[in-house]
Amino acid sequence: MRIITVKLPEQFLEAIDELINTGRYTSRSEVIRAALNEFIRKELWVNDQ
Repeated sequence: MRIITVKLPEQFLEAIDELINTGRYTSRSEVIRAALNEFIRKELWVNDQ
């Protein structure tokens, strides 16, 4: 995997950290990958059909 830098509003980071603190995810990277996967799936793959 490649490393990238992304600027996020503080609210996003707080929400991401809450998901980690509740045990749903283990890291910020995992949360962001899951969110991007869902976004890309909806935007590219679902709309192609």
